[in-house]
Amino acid sequence: MGLKCGIVGLPNVGKSTLFNCLSNAEALAANYPFATIEPNIGVVNVPDERLSKLAELVNPQRIMPTTVEIVDIAGLVEGASRGEGLGNQFLANIRDTDAIVHVVRCFEDGNVVHVNGSVDPVRDKEIIDIELQLKDLEAVEKKIAKYQKLVKSNDKEIKKGLEVLEVFKAHLEEGKSARSTPVEEEEFRFVEDINLLTIKPILYVCNVDEDSVVDGNEHTAALMEAVKDEDAEVLIISAKMEAEIAQLETYEERQEFLEMMGLNNPGINKLITSCYSLLKLITYFTAGEKEVRAWTIREGMKAPQAAGVIHTDFEKGFIRAEVIKYADYCEYGSEKAVKEAGKLGVEGKAYVVEDGDVMHFRFNV
Repeated sequence: MGLKCGIVGLPNVGKSTLFNCLSNAEALAANYPFATIEPNIGVVNVPDERLSKLAELVNPQRIMPTTVEIVDIAGLVEGASRGEGLGNQFLANIRDTDAIVHVVRCFEDGNVVHVNGSVDPVRDKEIIDIELQLKDLEAVEKKIAKYQKLVKSNDKEIKKGLEVLEVFKAHLEEGKSARSTPVEEEEFRFVEDINLLTIKPILYVCNVDEDSVVDGNEHTAALMEAVKDEDAEVLIISAKMEAEIAQLETYEERQEFLEMMGLNNPGINKLITSCYSLLKLITYFTAGEKEVRAWTIREGMKAPQAAGVIHTDFEKGFIRAEVIKYADYCEYGSEKAVKEAGKLGVEGKAYVVEDGDVMHFRFNV
């Protein structure tokens, strides 16, 4: 199961530099607006220490991490909802993503021009919010017009849908994003088919200078205050520093650099795992001599559906799942030892897979 996050922001905020660090795809990172025109796409391995530990215990022929798909989307400018700049292309590209990583410039540098002439992360955030909200409002109004023609049929579902759509319309007109619309969770079904932009989960990334990467600065504080009522995480990352880390050849050199900066892990690792959490995704593992592999599933997925991520036949012919908890695998050191200790669970179709489960599926086609 793939994860597709779109990196968005105004021109010249550090999106492409951050993307380069994530994907090593060498997207053009130039000091002028619209350096990124076509969306660059990179596939990034999700860092997971558990995978490395299982590989140490099993010593497989190969190790396969799970991945995240990252899309670097062209910088948006004010008026994008009306087609200004690369607006139409930007909006179409972001519609194809599952989540939004909104990069906001929180550093001062006279050598890097700002499209609006000054550094103001709250203003920059609001520019993009407004453009996305206007496009969503347009989509909601079109669906309201459609339902108004059908409401005379006295169909209860149409009437209910019209009521819910009016709530979305009023919410967007207040300058608020669709994800926070005050409706019941099941009522979001009325807007599923119009794929609203501001309904997607969001992660804010404050791009700072190296001196601000640990504690932030006045710009990051202002942004955090502005989004405190949103259901959104805020990360502080220095894209410039991440680029320097990416150029170091060895793991030891990277760790030494991080320690010098007062950090435990690269910001990129935090970004990837935050994207994972953003979409309510978890990982289970398969472990054997040929391969130790991480698999991505959604929280709450049951064993047959989790098996189907490997192959559809596994789901169709599912018989049972043999499950070892990650902690037990580490404690006993091998599948054989886990079995001998009576710690291997045999689960049926109703079993809800947990993050870190090591699984083996029995199936019949």
